[in-house]
Amino acid sequence: MAQGHIIPLIDIAKLFASHGVKATLITTALNAPLFSKAIQSSKNLGFENEILVIQFPAIEVGLPQGFEITSMATTHEMREKFFKATFLLEPQIEQILDQHRPHCLVADSLFPWATDVAAKFGIPRLIFHGPGFFPLCAATIVILQEPQKKVSSDSDVFTIPNLPVEIKMTRNQVPTMLEKNADTILSKLFKESRECEERSYGIIVNTFYELEPAFADHYRRVFGRKAWHIGPVSLCNKAVGNKTEIRGMEASFDEHECLNWLNTKKINTVVYIRFGSLTNFSDPQLLEIALGLEAYGQEFIWVVKEEKKEKEEWLPEGFEQRMEGKGLIIRGCAPQVLILEHQAIGGFVTHCGWNSILEGVSSVVPMITWPVSAEQFYNEKLVTEILRIGVAVGSEKWASLVDVKKEASVERDAIEKAVAQVMVGDEAEEMRSRARGLRELARRDIEKGGSSYSDLNALIEELRGGEESQCEEGSLEKIVTQVMVRDEEKEMRSRARALGEMARRAVEEGGSSFSDLLLLKS
Repeated sequence: MAQGHIIPLIDIAKLFASHGVKATLITTALNAPLFSKAIQSSKNLGFENEILVIQFPAIEVGLPQGFEITSMATTHEMREKFFKATFLLEPQIEQILDQHRPHCLVADSLFPWATDVAAKFGIPRLIFHGPGFFPLCAATIVILQEPQKKVSSDSDVFTIPNLPVEIKMTRNQVPTMLEKNADTILSKLFKESRECEERSYGIIVNTFYELEPAFADHYRRVFGRKAWHIGPVSLCNKAVGNKTEIRGMEASFDEHECLNWLNTKKINTVVYIRFGSLTNFSDPQLLEIALGLEAYGQEFIWVVKEEKKEKEEWLPEGFEQRMEGKGLIIRGCAPQVLILEHQAIGGFVTHCGWNSILEGVSSVVPMITWPVSAEQFYNEKLVTEILRIGVAVGSEKWASLVDVKKEASVERDAIEKAVAQVMVGDEAEEMRSRARGLRELARRDIEKGGSSYSDLNALIEELRGGEESQCEEGSLEKIVTQVMVRDEEKEMRSRARALGEMARRAVEEGGSSFSDLLLLKS
């Protein structure tokens, strides 16, 4: 899997362990060393985390030894072989379940066979979904109802029906591999994943309720599926060291040098640019980004792929010399969370990967959205239209992650305009203010009494067999969650969750019960 799938699962393992559950992470030989520091730091705190290593069957499907992560794929054929190999992992997982006899199996949504393997041992299988509730709702409706087929051209706008808010898209922005009639290995994989979701015990989602409340309720009520929101899971990494170790790869640029450079900059004056581990941009597109930054005179940190060390045709001649002191180009990996949290960062140019969006929200950084693939065009709608904490740069067409366009799809003028919108002016301050409010809600939700903390507790209690809930802060929400799992109670979910949230807020400072208590004492 890609880093965007792997890294949250490490955080989830740590979260389960912090709630008194032994959590064992299963990974492959190539990835195991990348996670060892994060798991060891969790064990040092007294939590029960372990790593089990399995062999990835790359050679069996015609891939070279050590090909164990999707970012290594440079062609469609290699990607299809990689996902074919993931089905060959089933016997090893079955053997582990037989030896260790866990109480539950949490597996990525792209391992549909995990549901049947768990059933063999009589244990629940939980699906981990990388995206949040909004993209899950939007994508599911587009797949099942196909509103995009009601327009005459790829650029015509259609409305996604039956959502809590009106969302318009074009056919160009919809993943072609998810269409019902698509006949590729990947399309079949996604179809099997959707089907196994209905047979699985439920899903866990890396989100927090206040980020997308209408869609959390919509997913549970309309699709009738059990789901627990437990995020943002990255916020479990509070120590500075964990914020770099947990990202799965060592930074290719000294983090102290990077932070020292940021320390010389004023508040909200630097834009951070990163497009994830899988996105491939052509040299002409990278050139347009550089020219847009230079034209605006914008200070920046720009993370590009490591292979960009080999040639510099993608940079204007003399660019790095002219931008010395104003810009920092990192070739390879960077400590993204530490960078985003720095007060000098005022904007984030992102591919709209779900993890990046959550990290941007948690760091109070307005975003310039540049979706490319996967569910990223749905995520862009959440950021720009629902949350209103970002602006779109003008990316208009979905593309496979291994496809590299020869031309630039977004020109320098659009980049310059978008940067100006999020960095200066009243609109930028309003976006920053909304992001600040979301950050506070996210932090509160993962703490004791918060909705994510309570949802995780409710899940663990249910997996333990419905042990009697103790009367602690947040217990009302846990009881509500347990009631909501009954099929006949689905229509009560939204109202019950709202009551739980209102009850919790009422006893906090500023709440009605808190205020009445103060009046009684005065």
